[in-house]
Amino acid sequence: MSNIVVVGSISTDFIVGADKRPLVGETIEGKSFTTDFGGKGANQAVACARLGANTTMLGAVGGDEFAERLLQNLQNNNININNVERVTHCPSGSAVITLVKGDNSIIYVPGANAKYSPLDVEIYFKNKKDEKIDLVLVQNETKVETVESLIDLCNLENIPVLLNPAPARPITKDTIEKLTFLTPNETEFKTLFPNEILEDVLTQYPKKLIVTLGSKGAIFHDGETIIKVPSISVENVMDTTGAGDTFNGAFAVAITSGLQIEESIKFGNLAAAIAIQNEGAQNGMPTLDEMKGRMEYEKKWNLK
Repeated sequence: MSNIVVVGSISTDFIVGADKRPLVGETIEGKSFTTDFGGKGANQAVACARLGANTTMLGAVGGDEFAERLLQNLQNNNININNVERVTHCPSGSAVITLVKGDNSIIYVPGANAKYSPLDVEIYFKNKKDEKIDLVLVQNETKVETVESLIDLCNLENIPVLLNPAPARPITKDTIEKLTFLTPNETEFKTLFPNEILEDVLTQYPKKLIVTLGSKGAIFHDGETIIKVPSISVENVMDTTGAGDTFNGAFAVAITSGLQIEESIKFGNLAAAIAIQNEGAQNGMPTLDEMKGRMEYEKKWNLK
């Protein structure tokens, strides 16, 4: 069983379903309203934990009524929350999601997530003693200086780190060199590598850069050639919210379980395909037993 530390946001999702998105100044009638647990960090932690990884969450919640619910949800998913900070002077993170025909638009409010600092990361690394960490997984809903400090500390301690650069923001070549994996989607790739050709950048970062292509799968360079891994076909898409987080969590579990990159991408694609057949960012994230029930290559992957 792999040991994964997830550093990132912990938030509540406020989800509105509608037939269309309103124009500026327009009021329309919605079809549904629900609340759900979210935040890219929490989502990826849940994805890892449900697939069997020993998962530790680093991040922050606020001093409002949502904080305890957010923490309880993580505990319910067997995630270690001992290092989640409580920031009493601001609200917990939140996201307002408009869901139209299975596709989402999101406004994210960081709240306490923006207070998680480089010092918090340093304190964790100082106190973790001989704790075994197979991979650190982080996203961009944590402020840039905290992410960079985390990557530096992982680099110093030879701990593999995967950066899912969402939401997208510029990244330095020095930071990329310190990463084990970088997993932007197509839109994020254009922000990270403006005016550059996808195939050229993949060749520049073999076995490191993995670009997810939505319904077209994912693409990477294996050191010899560019490999495109197709997605899993899904007929009844209910909600794409959290699909990328499911992919990243599943990929993290697979790669730390000894699978090669291509097989880990296939594993992530399958997990995401299962997740989008359910509503909510975390609701449809599969367990390992559910994955095994759907895996065409179970014996080849040798998952336990």
